[in-house]
Amino acid sequence: MDDVRLANLLGVAALAAVDRLKPPVDREAGHGGGAAGALVHLHAWPGASVEALHGVLGISQPATVRTVNRLVADGLVERRPGPDRRTVALVLTPAGRAAAERVLEARAAALEELLEPLDEGERAQLLPLLERLVAALADERDGALRVCRLCDRGACYGKSPCPLRHTRAA
Repeated sequence: MDDVRLANLLGVAALAAVDRLKPPVDREAGHGGGAAGALVHLHAWPGASVEALHGVLGISQPATVRTVNRLVADGLVERRPGPDRRTVALVLTPAGRAAAERVLEARAAALEELLEPLDEGERAQLLPLLERLVAALADERDGALRVCRLCDRGACYGKSPCPLRHTRAA
């Protein structure tokens, strides 16, 4: 087995996936940076705090605040009182929910395009391999939420168990 070639091909495919995903996803989010991830995360986890979003997006605290400020200014996110006096809960507006759904649709279209060369049998072979790879990407909930920041949770939770089951609420 040529592990160097395998790793290289995986790297090429991963970079191509990012290159194809980023432009349409950012366009639907209305901004680059963490906007798409913020919308998708808040769609799945309404009421998350800026601090929680900071951990999910993996960007600096000031960049997270700027992202939230842009989404609030665009009418996509509202700040609401959190569970305590120090916390602010972030909730998508109806326009924000629609934007998150468009982000997920753009993501799905870009990924489907990547899978287009594979026939049904090849896709069936690839699925369990990707499930194993994804399951190893994080071993705790915070890491799983970061990995899944653009995840279409309906694609995993409705069928077989999500490989990163610990992304569900504790």
